[in-house]
Amino acid sequence: MTTLFNDPAEFSEDQLEGFVDVYSDRLRAVPGGVVSHRGPDPIVAVVVGGGSGHYPAFAGLVGPGFASGAVVGNIFTSPSAAQVYSVAKAAHQGRGVVLTFGNYAGDVMNFGIAATRLRREGIDTRIVLVTDDVASSATEESRRGIAGDFTVFKALGAAAARGADLDEVERIGNAANRATRSFGVAFSGCTMPGAAAPLFSVPEAHMGVGLGIHGEPGIRDEPLTSAKDLAKLLVDGILAERPASGSHRVGAIVNGLGTTKYEELFLLWKEIRPLLDDAGLTPVDVEVGELVTSLDMGGCSLTLMWLDDELEAAWRADAYAPGYRKRTGAIASLRPADVGAVDAEASAAPRATPEAAAVTPLVVAGLREIQRTLHDAAAELGRIDAVAGDGDHGRGMVKGIDAALAAVDALEDAGPGWTLRVAGRAWAAGAGGTSGVLWGAGLEAAGEALTDTRDSYGPAAILDGATAFSDAILELGGAEVGDKTLVDALSPFLTVLHEQLSMGASAGDAWREAAHGAGRAAEATAGLSPKKGRARPLAEKSIGTPDAGATSFALIVEALGSMTTTRP
Repeated sequence: MTTLFNDPAEFSEDQLEGFVDVYSDRLRAVPGGVVSHRGPDPIVAVVVGGGSGHYPAFAGLVGPGFASGAVVGNIFTSPSAAQVYSVAKAAHQGRGVVLTFGNYAGDVMNFGIAATRLRREGIDTRIVLVTDDVASSATEESRRGIAGDFTVFKALGAAAARGADLDEVERIGNAANRATRSFGVAFSGCTMPGAAAPLFSVPEAHMGVGLGIHGEPGIRDEPLTSAKDLAKLLVDGILAERPASGSHRVGAIVNGLGTTKYEELFLLWKEIRPLLDDAGLTPVDVEVGELVTSLDMGGCSLTLMWLDDELEAAWRADAYAPGYRKRTGAIASLRPADVGAVDAEASAAPRATPEAAAVTPLVVAGLREIQRTLHDAAAELGRIDAVAGDGDHGRGMVKGIDAALAAVDALEDAGPGWTLRVAGRAWAAGAGGTSGVLWGAGLEAAGEALTDTRDSYGPAAILDGATAFSDAILELGGAEVGDKTLVDALSPFLTVLHEQLSMGASAGDAWREAAHGAGRAAEATAGLSPKKGRARPLAEKSIGTPDAGATSFALIVEALGSMTTTRP
């Protein structure tokens, strides 16, 4: 919810005052909004506007290549005709004014009244309505404007910036609107400053399909779905209403409404892109981010503008505004990095002895057992980690083993040592984080110790691999027994394994006994206070909960021990 305010009734004015102070080098406040500082030559004034709560729309789009001024109404409220008149009069440079805004009743009335007044004073004033939201009406003329505001404003601003006259700017703006379609969904409602509850709520595990940007709920509620299915919903919805255009090139926007994370929006674009490819559409200068928001609403929308040569030039043109900047020249001379070089050592597995090759299937089977174990335990490991950490241990371990197995499955004729080395590198790269680095280094060290040239892979080889695994983790992590880490389960495991093998126990019996010791040690970490890692600042909170790294290690070695009951 919106938490920073003084008097909620003055929120719009207060935030605008701060905004103007920050960007006083390029714009100034006038009654009702802001206007851009002027360039050397007069241009058609493009004045955008609507209510507050949509940043960077509308004031954040004032600047060279974009709008000449923005009218700033109250939160989700049309500005008054007097405010529109004031901003337009201040923005006018002698070449006429284009007023542009979303198709909402209050805006239509107030901007219309202001336009009439400006015309009476001899200022040629045109109106360009934005009607991009395909969910709001079956007919284009009665549709509301949502994130398509951005594409239309951008086309108008680019035309004005290149010196086009008023007729031309108006024509290009209307063409951009006819070529633009948007469709969005809401995951949660937005909260007005000072309000105790959002303007609307979405049922749990649902989404509002067909959102508005003024706190309106969706046209209908549907069960929340995957990013892949949501992408299909958005693309299909827009393509069903695509304009009558022969173009196959589209400007594209994945827009966040306020609290949907950028990473989520990038993920959504990953799913949208192939759908556009399948539809024969080529995206141009894709924008992913918050461009037209709705305070703290959770949600997103897709906008497509079908491009002809004229609209593509406008879409790709430079702009420099507080909330949006594009400089095509900055990347015009860049070329893709040369990533053709690969690690020569990773290109082919070394030749393995017959004894080594016979062991490789057992190593791969062990990795698969680790994968099954970690997938089953991921949620619980995350819960344990979240007590005093960031809750990502289970997810990170799953990503690590999945990456390891994907790399191993691509190998041919590899021995057990090479298989573990490749698995370790992939684990570290795929998982990231502390656990990913440690497990990756440990597996790679175990593979180097095991080698693919032994004549026998009995107890001595197992102990060599386990010792190398432990040494790598101890050296890299720097933890000791009692620090409440993976080491608290690893160290007793290795000690018992060595003792059991020294006494003549079979490899399977020794491993199982060592695994039981690791399990007991992992449980005992509940009484420890962490001295390493992210849990250390929340040490007291951690007491009573076992360490996630020690727990996952114990689960893994116990699962591998269970496998040995079926093998000699």
